[in-house]
Amino acid sequence: MKEAMLYSPLEEGKVRCFLCNHRCIISPSKRGICGVRENREGRLFSLVYGRAISANVDPIEKKPIFHLLPGSTSFSIATVGCNFRCLQCQNHAISQMPVDEKRIEGSVVSPSKIVSLTKQSRCQSISYTYTEPTIYFEYAYETAVLANQEGIKNIFVTNGYMTEEAIRMIQPYLDGANVDLKSYQEAFYKEVCGARLQPVLENLKLMKELGIWIEITTLVIPGLNDSEKEFEGIAQFILSLGPEIPWHLSAFYPTYKMTDRPRTSATTLHRAREIGKKAGLRYVYCGNIPGQGGEDTFCLGCGRAVIQRMGFQVLKNDLIRGECRHCHSKVEGIWQ
Repeated sequence: MKEAMLYSPLEEGKVRCFLCNHRCIISPSKRGICGVRENREGRLFSLVYGRAISANVDPIEKKPIFHLLPGSTSFSIATVGCNFRCLQCQNHAISQMPVDEKRIEGSVVSPSKIVSLTKQSRCQSISYTYTEPTIYFEYAYETAVLANQEGIKNIFVTNGYMTEEAIRMIQPYLDGANVDLKSYQEAFYKEVCGARLQPVLENLKLMKELGIWIEITTLVIPGLNDSEKEFEGIAQFILSLGPEIPWHLSAFYPTYKMTDRPRTSATTLHRAREIGKKAGLRYVYCGNIPGQGGEDTFCLGCGRAVIQRMGFQVLKNDLIRGECRHCHSKVEGIWQ
């Protein structure tokens, strides 16, 4: 265990956690919504510090991150736990383990060991992914500080529900983030995720202001968030942040507590992509449908496909220091 960051003591031995926007008030011997932060005699402890449930070498495209060191590998870690209760969670076996099974598992891997393994694997970044990195913030923070000292990039793959305090604390060491914008409906967040939409929107604005490279992913679920109004709302919000921000539209498949809906069709994703492009977004991608289009990055100057992809694999990269090798137009992102 490790004493938590970002909490304050209250009366009667309670504590208030301000790591995420649930801002849980936790009584003695109880845990927060995430299931991995526990009040012990008026002090809040992380139960997952240094306990990795997953540690893998992934293509950075798997996050999905397309505009930060494309074609590179990212050392990817997670602990158990999450502060959301998404009915469609694709990693529920580990994200919901502390709540569904009342268990916390993981192998002991120190922050310094993660950095060492990253270097041994010749990865250029560390991704805090698979579950929600906010809930293992102490572990991610200490790892990110060490990685930054070694010139290794740090990436959060997140639901975007952390507090402003958490964002500002990690910002000096966080190079990029893929943030799930699951819907543009408050009701969706409440009923499907057990959370609220507005904090996610505010955090995306803050990350952009602080200079963190952001990409946004929407898992498109038939009948829930696949209307034209929904796509237009999300597209306009992203546009308000900046037309250069990539939007990943990902196909849903039935899992966990949402097995009553069909897979998302490629037609739906392509329709959403066209809505995003029509709104003025420069880079809109289709995911989970490899080989069916919508995976390539196009130069805004000459229209050529400067990065060609198939699934998580980069087939061709015609960028030189972020510029098209044909016409020298700039493509936004982090390329070195």
